[in-house]
Amino acid sequence: MDFNLALHLGLPETILAVSSLLILVFGAFRGDKGMISVSALCGVALIAAAFAAAFGHQGAAFGGSFIVDGVALFAKVAIYIAAVFIIVLGQGYFDRVGAGRFELPILILLAALGMSLMVSAGDLISLYVGLELQSLALYVLAAFRRDDAKSSEAGLKYFVLGALSSGLLLYGASLVYGFAGSMNFHDIAQSATTNLNVGLIFGLVFVICGLAFKVSAAPFHMWTPDVYEGAPTPIVAFFAGAPKFAAMVLFARVLQTGFAAQADQWRQVVLVLAVLSFVIGALGGLMQKDIKRLLAYSSIANMGYALLAIAAGAVGIPALLIFFVLYMVDTLGLFTVQMALSRKGEPVTRIDSLAGLSKTNMPMTIVLTILCLSVLGMPPFSGFWAKYFVFGAAITSGLWQFAAAGLVASVVAAFYYLRILKLMWFDVPAGDMDKSPLETRWIAYAAAAFSFPVVIVFLVYVYPLAQSAAQGFGS
Repeated sequence: MDFNLALHLGLPETILAVSSLLILVFGAFRGDKGMISVSALCGVALIAAAFAAAFGHQGAAFGGSFIVDGVALFAKVAIYIAAVFIIVLGQGYFDRVGAGRFELPILILLAALGMSLMVSAGDLISLYVGLELQSLALYVLAAFRRDDAKSSEAGLKYFVLGALSSGLLLYGASLVYGFAGSMNFHDIAQSATTNLNVGLIFGLVFVICGLAFKVSAAPFHMWTPDVYEGAPTPIVAFFAGAPKFAAMVLFARVLQTGFAAQADQWRQVVLVLAVLSFVIGALGGLMQKDIKRLLAYSSIANMGYALLAIAAGAVGIPALLIFFVLYMVDTLGLFTVQMALSRKGEPVTRIDSLAGLSKTNMPMTIVLTILCLSVLGMPPFSGFWAKYFVFGAAITSGLWQFAAAGLVASVVAAFYYLRILKLMWFDVPAGDMDKSPLETRWIAYAAAAFSFPVVIVFLVYVYPLAQSAAQGFGS
């Protein structure tokens, strides 16, 4: 193996790993008073890693355990950019609640490193290392407000159930290794083609269950509503986007690289998970009164759409990439709007608190209206195009029944967004809102502008890149 090539392929990860260690030492000396400097340094490291990924080489290194292809590079750039926005939001949020710690941006940096390893995983060892690196950072982030009982509870629940899913994943990986005789996905694919047995299928099922937990797909979604409700809002905005993007790319790589010949078997399992996610996400959200719990169920439904793209096979990979980028922007915008709204110093958490928002904060009302219409899939907003590409890929692959089921679920889920619009525009105000923090206003405005009309420009230039990136994926 050419070690210089390996260094070039792993340059984004090297930047993040070295930066996190150096910034940690810097933060230890400066303490919490240096949080702004630490945040800035972490942001610079992420931007540098994004540039390294955008113009990086493609290939395989370390015996095939580290794969850098178009899909990995596309996902890395999106994940790094999302992490930068979360650092900005987290800095302002934790300063306002008096819980700022210099470890916050460093943990986000380490989580981004874990996600970066996940999307480039070429064997079961790198899969597990990347997954656990990002998970351990996220466990701490969920419980970052140590003086808040709900945050501590969210961190504990996430840790316990995450450990269970990691156990399932590790047991499945051990079965796959035992029956295939290799950790490498390509070797596993060859073994599965020539000597498929029940043990290998059982191992695959356990791996799918472990990954389904990480993306909060039903019926492995039990942690999502409670963790979303209890964890700090900027951390939830992070949970809802980048980690799920990384896990879903990993999901697709495991299935379409290691078990491509068994697509007819694993597709059935993925489709069951997708349909359950549609139903539980759509129906569960109808009963919610808390904004973050509502968005949790919306996230579960959206993971069903992403799984449908995976089930569509190779044609679904470009749709998966575009879907997640558009989904992350909408999700970031929705959580940012919630952070922007407060009344008498108390954050707005209940849906009925949005009553009459158009009479007290018109700019945020317009932003929230655009984002709600986007998430429910109303054309021509970005959410419509995200679902358009996923459903199109499913129909192309002959899965039109499941595309129809997803469309019906999307119509049902539209009710709880329309309820928010009705409350904001037509109900009596519940009271005057406080002035929104500067960073939340501008990020919310940017998310709304991206959802419409910037998304059209994005699709014209970026969708061809996604198609190009997906060529040869899994081969």
